[in-house]
Amino acid sequence: MAISTIKLSDIISELRLEALYLGEEDREITTQEVARPGLPLAGFTELYQPQRFQIIGREECSFLDMLDNGTRDHNINIFMKASPVCVIFSSSLEPHPEFLKYAKKYDVPLLRTSERTSEFMASLISSMRVKLAPAITRHGVMVEVYGMGILILGDSGIGKSETAIELVKRGHRLIADDAVEIRKVSAVTLVASAPEIIRHYVELRGIGIVDVRRLFGVGSVKDTEKINMVIKLEPWVQGKTYDRIGLETEVTDIMGIELPTVTIPVSPGRNLSVIIEIAAMNQKQKFMGYNTAVEFNKRLTKMMEQTDSDNN
Repeated sequence: MAISTIKLSDIISELRLEALYLGEEDREITTQEVARPGLPLAGFTELYQPQRFQIIGREECSFLDMLDNGTRDHNINIFMKASPVCVIFSSSLEPHPEFLKYAKKYDVPLLRTSERTSEFMASLISSMRVKLAPAITRHGVMVEVYGMGILILGDSGIGKSETAIELVKRGHRLIADDAVEIRKVSAVTLVASAPEIIRHYVELRGIGIVDVRRLFGVGSVKDTEKINMVIKLEPWVQGKTYDRIGLETEVTDIMGIELPTVTIPVSPGRNLSVIIEIAAMNQKQKFMGYNTAVEFNKRLTKMMEQTDSDNN
């Protein structure tokens, strides 16, 4: 599982932060955590966690205004000496001069935003949760079909990319081909994307690399999508028993999250794109509380009971 990082300059650009002091080099950020450092600025540093983003709002600034010059200088010195990953002032607040003095002394990035504290913290946490989530890369194809994020897995050459192109032609969207980057953004959610270098490209054997966005338009691709289900493609094996009703429950474990899974046997003449569309709609119905296989089994059982009753 890869450890994700992001450059501070990228955060500044995305969240439109004003750089009051950046330091000598662009920092690599590895944390998703944020803190309101009221207690550390008051002198209680026993539980201070400088590896977190330090967000300073009106409450912290009002408290510092109440301190005498010597106490304020001492507390800010101790706070900045621990080298926090960065200090961000919200609501366009003007930092006390001591912050800039010790930012330069200890090389601590000092930033500012015009957003209110709570709004900015929500934006920062949401962004960092995605960008710094634990990640793995799986060989497969990721598509969006009827709003459902589907990860297609299978051996090389079984037809994953060709099926993805057919789905795009039918109005659905491509997220990734060949290499799918998967991030665990919460305890129950996986988000898939494509590596930057191959984003929007598909490899078709005999033709080569094609640019899906240029061929089919910007509406045919999407940068990220939540994974709702997994479809496994495998060669049809004569004599093997396949689920014909849909009562069997299959899951795929990815990074500790179990995803509903359908295994589709591949043979000449089978229209995989249509089958995947049906699988997506069927899974969406299950999410909404209706399971066709269960309902059919109930009707079948009821009919058999009725027949037995009539015979008796």
